[in-house]
Amino acid sequence: MVKETIRVYARLKPLGRRQQAGIYSVDDDDKSVSSLEIIVPHDLADGFVNNKRENYKFKFQKIFDQEAKQDVVFDSIARPVAECALAGYNGTIFAYGQTGSGKTFTITGGAERYSDRGIIPRTLSYIFDQLQKDNSKMYTTHVSYLEIYNECGYDLLDPRHEASRLEDLPKVSIMEDPDQNIHLKNLSLQQANNEEEALNLLFLGDTNRMIAETPMNQASTRSHCIFTIHISSKEPGSATIRRSKLHLVDLAGSERVAKTGVGGHLLTEAKYINLSLHYLEQVIIALAEKNRSHIPYRNSMMTSVLRDSLGGNCMTTMIATLSLDKRNIDESISTCRFAQRVALIKNEAVLNEEVDPRLMVVQLQKEIQELKDELALVTGKQRTSELSQEELLQLDKLIETFLEDNDPESTLDVGADMRKIKYCFSHVKQLMNHSKISDKKTVSQHISEEKDTNKAAGKEELKKLKELLQQRDNEINILVNMLKKEKKKAQDALFQLNVASAGSTALEQSLSINLEEKWSPSNCFSLKEAKDLSSSVNRLPFLSRQTGGKMSLGCQEAFEVFKWDHADSITIEDNKQLLKQRFAEAKCLGEKINEVRNKINHLKGELTQRHIQRVVLAVSNPSEELNTLDPVEEKLRTQIEEGKKSYKTMFNRLKGLKVEIEHLQLLMEKAKVKLQKDFEVWWSEESTNLQVCQEKTELVRSPNSTTVYPQFIKSSQPLPTNRTSPSSNTPIPLTGDSQIDADILAFIKARQNILQKKGLGNK
Repeated sequence: MVKETIRVYARLKPLGRRQQAGIYSVDDDDKSVSSLEIIVPHDLADGFVNNKRENYKFKFQKIFDQEAKQDVVFDSIARPVAECALAGYNGTIFAYGQTGSGKTFTITGGAERYSDRGIIPRTLSYIFDQLQKDNSKMYTTHVSYLEIYNECGYDLLDPRHEASRLEDLPKVSIMEDPDQNIHLKNLSLQQANNEEEALNLLFLGDTNRMIAETPMNQASTRSHCIFTIHISSKEPGSATIRRSKLHLVDLAGSERVAKTGVGGHLLTEAKYINLSLHYLEQVIIALAEKNRSHIPYRNSMMTSVLRDSLGGNCMTTMIATLSLDKRNIDESISTCRFAQRVALIKNEAVLNEEVDPRLMVVQLQKEIQELKDELALVTGKQRTSELSQEELLQLDKLIETFLEDNDPESTLDVGADMRKIKYCFSHVKQLMNHSKISDKKTVSQHISEEKDTNKAAGKEELKKLKELLQQRDNEINILVNMLKKEKKKAQDALFQLNVASAGSTALEQSLSINLEEKWSPSNCFSLKEAKDLSSSVNRLPFLSRQTGGKMSLGCQEAFEVFKWDHADSITIEDNKQLLKQRFAEAKCLGEKINEVRNKINHLKGELTQRHIQRVVLAVSNPSEELNTLDPVEEKLRTQIEEGKKSYKTMFNRLKGLKVEIEHLQLLMEKAKVKLQKDFEVWWSEESTNLQVCQEKTELVRSPNSTTVYPQFIKSSQPLPTNRTSPSSNTPIPLTGDSQIDADILAFIKARQNILQKKGLGNK
C-alpha cells in the first residue's frame, strides 16, 4: 500500500501576439517545491480606497514555464505514473484549467508536428516499449475512450466505426455493485497488441469528440474525455494476475459566460461544463475536510467515474494549465486555488492482484490426480468411483452393530475412504426417516390415549365441581337457618313480655304452641339435608385450604353476623376510634414540629445575617465596637431557645403517641385473632346442633313412632332469668323424652342469655 497526496503541477501557456502578460514570477530554488507569485496591481477605476489583495503566492511540485517542451512535461509528470501502472497500481492524470489554457494540447497534443505529441500518445509509446523489453511476464492491454457531453456518456471507440453524429454513438450508463465499485455499461474495451493499434484507436476517438469554436478558443473541446489503458500481467506458471488501469483525463474548460458572451447551443454546453466542474470542486472540498462523513460523488457522472482517482485506490497527478494574460488573470488565480485544495487529498494505492480462476481449476485437478495416485500407491488398491456389493454388505453389518451397541464411546470405523463415509451417512439417514414414520404412528397412539385420559380427568373435575356446588348449597341452608333464628329472637323477646303479664298458664300454652310449630314438617329440614350439612362442615377446612386459606362467601356472611353479636365487638370499635384519634393527633403534632423546626432555621439565618452586618459595619467604621451587646441578636437568641424548648416538648409527646399507637394496634390484632377463633368454634357447634336436631325431628315424623303429647311440668333444675336473680323459676313445656327436653332447655337458655345482653332479661 502506497499512501501519498495528489501531486499537483502547473504549466503556463505561451502568450499570443495581441495578448498582454500579467505580472508573475516563478521561484525554482527549492528542488522539491516550486512557487508561483502573481501580482494584481490596484486599478484606479475601482476608487482611491481599494482593499483588494495584490499579491498571490501558490506552491506546486513543479512549474513548467512557457518554453517547456512536451517531452519534458511527459518525463516529469506521466512517466512515474506509467511505471506504477506497469507495476500493478492504478493511476490518473488529469488537466484542469479555463478554456483555451492548453489542457487538450498537454493531454492529447498538437497535430502539426511530431514533437507536439501529448501525454496520451507518449504514454502509449512508453508502455508498449516497456512491454517488449520485459519477457518475464505475459501482458494484455486494452483501451477505452469515454466522452461525457452534457452529463451523458458516449463510447468513442464504437466498433461499428459508422457514427457520423455524436447521438449515433452508444450511450454509457453507470452501474454500482454492493461493494460500491463503479461499472460502466456499454463502454467497450478494445484490445491493443502494439503501439500502432493503440494509436489508431486514439485517433478514432479524437475524430468523434465534440469540438466547437468559441471566443476563447478556435477548437474548444466541449466535453470531458477519459482515455483509459487497462494492463494485465501474469508470470508463466503463476495463478496470480495483476490488473491496473491508467486514466488520462482531458477536462472541458470553465468559462465565464458574461465575459465570452456565448449564446444558444454553446451557452447550454457552457452550463453543463461549469456545473460538472462545480460538482468536482465540491468533491475536492469534501475530501480536504478531515471530519467529513459524506462525499458527493454521485452528483455528476464525471465524479462517479473518477471516484477511485479522488481519495481512493489510485496514484493521481493533476496539471493546472494557466493562461497569464491580463484578461484571464482572475481565472488563473481561481485555478491555482483549486489546485491547492487538490494537493490536500490523500490517496491509498494498493497493488491489484487476483487469482486466475481457470489456471486455479487446472492446478486443483492436477493436484487431485496426484493425490489419487499417491493414495493408490499407499493402500495398494486402485479405487473406483463406486463401491462393490461385498463392501456394501460389510458396511451394512458395521452400521447395524454400531447402532445396537449401547456403549456411548463406541465408534464406527470405515477407514479414510470418502465413498464409505458418504454411504454410511446416507444409510443412517434412511434409518432415521423410517424411525420418524414409526414415531408418527406412536404419537397418534399417544394422542388417542391422552384423549381418553382427558375424558377421565374431565369426569373427575366434574365430580369435584358437583361437590363444591353441594357445599355452597349447604352454606346457603346455614345462612337461611341463621335468618330464621334472628327472626325468632324478636319473637322470643315479645314472648317473654307476654309471660310476665299474662302469667304462667299463658306462658305454658304459648310455649306448647311454639314447640308444635317448631316441630311441624314445614319448619324442619330433612335428614338428608342434615347429612349434607355435616359433610359440608367436615369438608370446610379442606375447601378453605384449596381456595388459598380464604373463607367461602357463605362463611364470610355468617362471620359478619357473628361479629356484631360478639362481646368484644364494642371493645374493638372503641379501640379503633381511639386509634384514629391518636393518628390524627400525631399527624397534627408532626406538622407543628415541622413548623417549629422551620421557624428555628429561619431565626438562625436572621441571626447569622445580623452578625455579618455587624462585622461589615465594624470593618467599615473602626469606632464601632463589635463586642457590645446587640438587642436584636439577644431577641433572636431568646426566640430560638423558646422554639427549641417547644420543639423538644412536642417531640417527646410524639414519641409517647407512637408507643400508644403501637400498643393499640397490638390490642386490636389480638382481639381480631380471638374473634376469629370464637367464630370457628361457634360455626362447628352450630352445624353439629343443627344436624342432631334434624335427625331427632325425622324420628318424630316417622309413621312407626308413637305420638307424644306435651305435658306441663316443672323443670328439675330451674333456669335463671338473669344473673342477679337466679332463684326465680319458670314453667317449661317438655315432651317426656330426656334428650329432646335437654335440647329445648339449652335453646331457651341461649335465648335468655341474648335477651340479658340486650337489656330485656329483667322484663
